[in-house]
Amino acid sequence: MAPFKLKLLHSLLKSLGRLPLPVVHALGLMLGWLVYLLSSKHARLTRENLRLSGTCADEPAFRRTLRRNIGESGKALLETFAIWFRSDKQQMLLVQGCQGWEHIVTALQRGKGIIFLTPHLGCFEITSLFYAALHPITVLYRPPRQDWMLPMIEAGRARGKVKLAPANAKGVRDLLQALRQGEAIGVLPDQVPAQGEGEWAAYFGRPAYTMTLVSRLAQKTGATVLIAFGERLPWGQGYIVHVDKVADGAIDTAAGLNAAIEKQVRTCPEQYLWSYPRHKARRGA
Repeated sequence: MAPFKLKLLHSLLKSLGRLPLPVVHALGLMLGWLVYLLSSKHARLTRENLRLSGTCADEPAFRRTLRRNIGESGKALLETFAIWFRSDKQQMLLVQGCQGWEHIVTALQRGKGIIFLTPHLGCFEITSLFYAALHPITVLYRPPRQDWMLPMIEAGRARGKVKLAPANAKGVRDLLQALRQGEAIGVLPDQVPAQGEGEWAAYFGRPAYTMTLVSRLAQKTGATVLIAFGERLPWGQGYIVHVDKVADGAIDTAAGLNAAIEKQVRTCPEQYLWSYPRHKARRGA
């Protein structure tokens, strides 16, 4: 991207970060419907993944959840940039509470590290930043295909005590080192892994290529596994961070990992990113 266009985009996104969250979410709701109506692929994936997930009891429930999900998906996109360009103090003011912090306290006392699973549910950007306001965390991320986005992602996510680990061999070593030091790591467990880094397992009743890295790290270190998400409150009121403990050994397999994610998603299916191509196959996988 040309320097002028990049500077203009940066200014626009920075302005977005200054807007009140209710305004950001209102704009996001409109954006969600705009994308849904203009992108047939996006709309098809959203409908297909939600319908086949079995999270809706009947057709009326499916239609209600779909309508809410369209708006929530747009909010998820815009709020990401709004959070990235807020100050640390402003970010924390968005969090209205945390349910399950006692699981974090127990895990820290145990001293074997914490693996945070943060699926594409609710506001997954706020969870690591909320934790990093007090404790160090190393977050795994996949570098974007567009090089111009990398500085923006690094500036937005590497806040407080957050350290970023790229999805490569060095990044895995960083994750392992953090766990051995009794620190936390954060992983998007429902992200489709690269070829050779996963195995097939059922996810909402359909095969999905699933990462094996988290299972290996948990077995190797004995770290406590927690699953967390930032529930998006209505009318831009902020977020509630939810933290639940995953039973010991529950994610030793790819199927177990997917089951843990499914359980969390079912608590708030309208805020899950159903448009993500979770069931796609990597070439050669």
